Amino acid sequence: MKKIKVGKKIISKNSKTYFIADIGANHDGDLRRAKKLIKLCAKAGADAAKFQHFRAKTIVSDFQFKKLNINTHQKKWKKSVYEVYNDASINSLWNKILKKDFKKNNIDFLSSPYGLNYVDEVNKFIPAYKIGSGDITWKDIIIKIAKKKKPVIIATGASTFTDVMNAVKLILKYNSKLIVMQCNTNYTADEKNFNHINLNVLKQFSRTFKDKIILGLSDHTQGHTTVLGAIALGAKVIEKHFTDDNKRKGPDHKFSMTPETWHTMVIESRRLEKSLGDGIKKVEKNEITSFVVQRRGVYANRKIKKNEKLKKEMIEFLRPYLKGSISPFEIENYIGKKLKKDFKEHEVIKKKWMI
Repeated sequence: MKKIKVGKKIISKNSKTYFIADIGANHDGDLRRAKKLIKLCAKAGADAAKFQHFRAKTIVSDFQFKKLNINTHQKKWKKSVYEVYNDASINSLWNKILKKDFKKNNIDFLSSPYGLNYVDEVNKFIPAYKIGSGDITWKDIIIKIAKKKKPVIIATGASTFTDVMNAVKLILKYNSKLIVMQCNTNYTADEKNFNHINLNVLKQFSRTFKDKIILGLSDHTQGHTTVLGAIALGAKVIEKHFTDDNKRKGPDHKFSMTPETWHTMVIESRRLEKSLGDGIKKVEKNEITSFVVQRRGVYANRKIKKNEKLKKEMIEFLRPYLKGSISPFEIENYIGKKLKKDFKEHEVIKKKWMI
């Protein structure tokens, strides 16, 4: 069974779900706010919080975005794409400070480094790397991250299965610690997005990659409906954006979870984990009394004398089902056999009283 250790947590098919709170750009360029969000993530039940390390110039072309003529969610931004990314970037001096806050709050510090130099910069601070969906075809950064030999989490939004296959094969060539997340990269928080989440892709990943990977979900819908569905389908790592106020200005606040909604998501997910069970059908421990009071046994429908042969017209099927009773399903095996004792009307007939 595949096991991957991230920080102090072991992630496997049998482990609890590992929750990553993606702070993303929600620090709003403020270190104090970033520190506050780490604390809130921990209190809400996150196992890790994630930042995104980049500079605008390492991730977007200001020139080309200004010429881009397609209708995207970025069209609603009051600033240019370049300016928004510039505002969302993290000062490298923050890393050491943030690391102390992560340690203080006992959650893992994760990063999506959007630049080859940032892979090296964050390495000493983080126990695992996240590769964002947009970099699924960037071989250079995939190889560089994989070669660090730390767990790799890769999102697969806006990707074909061929894209995923290529990235998975490339990572596994250098690193066996891989978590693959189904993802849809529409950031509008539109209710219609639920039509495109395609959680059943997790089944395809499971069939194809088997025990070579661990399944996950990176999600940008509102609420936690998709999270519960993903966990039911085998996802063991969940990533959702996190903020303290959905009304704040910024690219990620609108579709992010808040401390309250995150806490609810974790509680409901833990209930679901308990509910999934081991997949083996049996009478559960909490059903034993129900088994007795709801099952039917074989009962005399009149007085029966000792040594009489059992006939169908002598019996009826009633509750409760006592230990040693005859199941209606097996009654044919006992018809025609003699009885060892007298029976009163409505008295149960047990197997031990048959000759």
